[in-house]
Amino acid sequence: MLILFKQNNIIIFDKQIFEEMKKFILAKIYLVIILLCVSSNLLAQSFNIGHKSIDFYDNDRNRNINTEIYYPSDTNGDNVPISLGNFPIIVFGHGFLMSWDSYDNFWNSLVPEGYILCFPTTEMGFAPNHQFFGEDLSFIASKMQMESQNSSSIFYNSVLPKTGLLGHSMGGGACFLAAKNNPDINTLVNFAATETNPSAIAAANNINIPSLIFSGDEDCVAPPINHQNIMFDSLNSNCKTRINIINGGHCYFANDNVLCSFGESSCNPNLNILRSDQQSVTNDFIKIWLNFSLKSDQNSFSIFKDSLQSSSRITYSQLCNGTGIVRQNKVDEINIYPNPVTEKLNINVPFEFINGELIVLNIFGQELHKEIITNKFSEINLSNFESGSYFILFKKDALVKKNKIIKVVHY
Repeated sequence: MLILFKQNNIIIFDKQIFEEMKKFILAKIYLVIILLCVSSNLLAQSFNIGHKSIDFYDNDRNRNINTEIYYPSDTNGDNVPISLGNFPIIVFGHGFLMSWDSYDNFWNSLVPEGYILCFPTTEMGFAPNHQFFGEDLSFIASKMQMESQNSSSIFYNSVLPKTGLLGHSMGGGACFLAAKNNPDINTLVNFAATETNPSAIAAANNINIPSLIFSGDEDCVAPPINHQNIMFDSLNSNCKTRINIINGGHCYFANDNVLCSFGESSCNPNLNILRSDQQSVTNDFIKIWLNFSLKSDQNSFSIFKDSLQSSSRITYSQLCNGTGIVRQNKVDEINIYPNPVTEKLNINVPFEFINGELIVLNIFGQELHKEIITNKFSEINLSNFESGSYFILFKKDALVKKNKIIKVVHY
């Protein structure tokens, strides 16, 4: 086949031009095919885990911040190249007297999903400065975004402009301090967060990004009623969720740490949950949440809400709409008593739930009773229910709360 073109009313056949054009067109086709294959691979790929230690320097504070970084790679190992793609940043704050390597459950779970996890190793001694640690977390969050513009960095052109702050215990509280004045942060997630000095609870009033707070209802180190519940209520977030793991402890969010385990065993030596089970619950929810908040997958938010309602391993509170953008007013706690209950259960709900639904579920999520909430005070007769655990679900529009009750029978 030859190409034809007209010059001075003469038709000329130029085979050389045709061959050059054919090569050009085929090259473009091959490029498109390669890009499509790469894009498809990134969506489905489970990455290996690369690791690199970097000493960052904060000029404004004259401070070195050693950071252990785990990132998606094609091969496991230290200082290996990062995989092709753009990945969100997660900066993780460690707990009191806990090393970053106590949290390998997090990087082993999240890096293969396409996240870069950064663990600042500062303030690990017996007298940590919470303010400094919060500033370190904030600095690394912004610094890692800058690394994507640094042609000499291993992370050059590999960072998605999305950053999440995660933290456990003291590090969870420090995340509030880090997030309050940093526009680079897109979501806040913490696990058994503790109050800090300066106050994480006070800092929560200045945070309006989507936030997820985990607690364990048997946490005797940082009891939810004194720490995470107040933080949740104080958050000025446009979308916030509090997940309380039934029978969950303080240290089980991380892998075994001698000092943390010793502290918890002194006040609660017999947790009624396995570490692996508590971490399984955590992983199930955090992956979906991060897909929503850092990968902008709106479908994940619907899955997240459905998972909250169907899980028998948690209780929860949530204030958001379907897109997580509408701000809601603070909702008072629901009071249920007596609990355990033998016959009649008294319920006191805030006015926000009037004309909403009250649903009783068994541990398998099956609906046993449903009614419309018409008054602030109501009563349910559970005399015909068998002994065991049940859940009371309160729903009205975007407001959802779930409480666990124990039914006992006296013979």
